[in-house]
Order: sequence, then C-alpha cells, then structure tokens
Amino acid sequence: MKTTIGVGLVGTGYMGKCHALAWNGVKAVFGDGPRPLLVHLAEVNADIARQRADEFGFARSTGDWRELIADPEVDVVSVTTPNAFHAEMAIAALEAGKHVWCEKPMAVALDDAERMAAAARASGKVAVLGYNYIQNPLVRQIGAILSEGTIGVVNHVRLEMDEDFMADPEALFYWKSEASSGYGALDDFGVHPLSLLQVLFGPVTRVFAHLSKPYADRPTREGVRRAVETFDIASVLFELGTGISGVMALNRSAWGRKGRIALQIFGSKGSIVYDQERMNELQLYVASDKPTEQGFRTILAAPQHGPYDRFIPAPGHGLGFNDLKIIECHELLRAIGGEKARVIDFDTGLGIERAVHAMAQSHREQRWVDIGA
Repeated sequence: MKTTIGVGLVGTGYMGKCHALAWNGVKAVFGDGPRPLLVHLAEVNADIARQRADEFGFARSTGDWRELIADPEVDVVSVTTPNAFHAEMAIAALEAGKHVWCEKPMAVALDDAERMAAAARASGKVAVLGYNYIQNPLVRQIGAILSEGTIGVVNHVRLEMDEDFMADPEALFYWKSEASSGYGALDDFGVHPLSLLQVLFGPVTRVFAHLSKPYADRPTREGVRRAVETFDIASVLFELGTGISGVMALNRSAWGRKGRIALQIFGSKGSIVYDQERMNELQLYVASDKPTEQGFRTILAAPQHGPYDRFIPAPGHGLGFNDLKIIECHELLRAIGGEKARVIDFDTGLGIERAVHAMAQSHREQRWVDIGA
C-alpha cells in the first residue's frame, strides 16, 4: 500500500481553501491512510497560483490546469472551480488516470453530468462529490436513530435551506445570477438537502416544483442593471421510493439566514429535528416517553458520535464546516484504498442531478415529473 498520495488542487477560492485545509489536516486528525503530498496547484492567474501555493503548502503552481492534470506526481485532483468548469476538468483528470474530488453541483447541464459519470466508470478511478454535510457525526446519528426504529415508520420529511447572500436587491450582479451557472437555488445549494435525503432515505423519485425570482434585475459595476437569469427561490413537493412524502423549500435571499438546512423527520413513534446552523445538536421526540416527560430532548455532539472523537475528547465543544471537509477527505481516501466509504460518487451524484433537472422541468411544465434512472 502506498504511504503517500500526490494531490493537485484546481481553484483557490472559498472551496479551494477548504480542500487545502482538509488535505493538510486529514493525516493529523485520523492518523491512518496515506499521507497527502501537496504537489501542484492551479489557478487561472499564475501569480495568484504562486501566492496560494505558498499559503496552502503546495510544492508548485501553474496558471494552466491542464499542466497540473498532466503531472505524473499527482494522483488525485480536487476540482473547486465554478460550476461551469467541473465537467471538462473532472473528465480530463479521470482520463489522465487521476482520482477526482469535485465540488457540488456536479455540472450545469445534465448531459455533462452523465459524461462525468461515464468517464468515472470507464476510468476505474474513484470520483466523488463535495457533499460534506452528510459527514456530520449527528447526521450519522440521525441515520442510526432511523435504523433502530426509535421514531417508528417515517411518513413525512420536510427540508428548508436558506441563506441571505443574495437577499439585498442592490447587491451587484455576479456569476450566480447567470444562466450559465445553472438554475439558481436548486443546483447551487438545493443539492445539499438532496444529499441528506440520499444518505438517510435513498433517492427522490417524483417531484412538483415552483421556482421564482425575488428580484428581476441587479446593478452591475458599469452602472446599468442586468436581468437576473436564475431563480433564487424554489418550492418543491417530492416523493421518495419508500412512499414517504416530502417538502423542500430553498431561498438564497432569506434575510437573517446564514447557513440553514432545517430537517424535520416525522414518524409513527416520534420526530427528529435538525438545523445546520446549530450543527452540533439535534432534537428528538419519542412518543413512548411518559406523558409527564414528553418533549423534544437535545442531543449534543459528543465523542460517542464518531468521528467527533477524532477531533475533540469532550462533548459539547462542537465541530465546524471545515472539520466536516476533513472527514469527507478521509472518506475519499478510504474509497481510494478500496474500503467502504461514506461518499457520494459520480453515479449517485448523477441521481441528484437528475432530481434537480426534473424539478426544473416540473416548473416549466407545471406538473409532477417522475425521475428516471
């Protein structure tokens, strides 16, 4: 077994830095697996690439991502560029014999996502998507509660994801309002709730959606207003293959919400409530409790909720977003090593992309849409 693995990073924005922190921290946190060697970093600007390589700890840098993919010392490529570039870069890396860790969403166009999944299958390499919220120890605990039957047979799931980074109507127009970035809230971050549904219940099978634009246009740096091309709000009814009904509400313009993914699961014997803004706690209601003691109890993240224990030896101290990215990195390395891993690979991710496009189709045609395999 190799004791090291060569890492290439394409893109050095917010998510690029998250990947760099994860690659730098995974060995220290988990101790097992190969030690990542930060080999090559690519950014569109060569000067910025050199600066980020120095900051993140990469041995060399380039202004041409193709040069990084051709590097024989790179074994795995992190793709953290804007959505429109994912397909070309991920496919090129897979065809060059590299493993791929690509940020979500998979691609803007469904046929690009299909090509990515096909390339992954043909390459025999590991290709996973950046769904780090599924790695939260308490999301794993929710899965355990469901498996144990604590809340009985689940009959309804309700999901909300809200942020306010596009709430200001006078905020400048930028690429997330361009049609080239996708549909908007659906594929920008609606894929995160879909990833939670995937690991807890399996794929969504049927949808009815409505998309809306709270603001018709936004100002540009040139002093003119440009029409908004994407939908910042989405409301979706869905069904799961097990017959469970659900509701998903998404809003990128929700003042006061910073990183909310509110998950409510209702069963025949109780309920579970979780909110990503309070990611180190969940609420559990069990109907069998004595009437005088019924009520939602708070469960705080603790060492017994692995892999929390790899970071902190005491309960209640809390993990953060970048810690989840380190866990995700570790799961990727487990997958590369041939072990069972908690990841959303390109084939599973393609199912999420199909759900997103079915929702957009439902909005256009104003009808229920079945999601094909």
